Amino acid sequence: MSNIVLIGMPGAGKSTVGVILAKVLGKNFIDSDLLIQEQEGMLLRDIIKKHGKQRYIDIENRVNKNISVENTVIATGGSVVYCSEAMEHFRNTAMVVYIKLSFDTINKRLGNIRKRGVVLREDQTLYDLYEERCPLYEKYAHITIDAEGFGIEELMEKICLAVM
Repeated sequence: MSNIVLIGMPGAGKSTVGVILAKVLGKNFIDSDLLIQEQEGMLLRDIIKKHGKQRYIDIENRVNKNISVENTVIATGGSVVYCSEAMEHFRNTAMVVYIKLSFDTINKRLGNIRKRGVVLREDQTLYDLYEERCPLYEKYAHITIDAEGFGIEELMEKICLAVM
């Protein structure tokens, strides 16, 4: 499979490592969050504010399941695992890599998560979100990379070794 799809929590480094990974492997790069913003003409947080969380997930599912590329690293939004059609599409057309980090690391990396455009229910904490999503990342991943304590270069090398 020529595509690599990166999944994981917001703040896991999917977009950052994805760009470097694409350069090192001679692949193209797509950030699906940027694709969503481009197609909808607004920021993720504004889409969520205007349309609500479920409509956002529907948009995210549509955009991701329609990505039809080859030789590309695709960094996804953290909520893509709620999009079963998109995730099945990725599992069939790419190597899905879960960048796994501890809750403490994710918590330290994220500032105001609501400003970032993270899909959270009103009563949901970041810890609740982490507990809800981690089993989904595990379910859809072909490969899980424990990124705890690794910098971007080291993480990129671990992913390269795993997908080769």
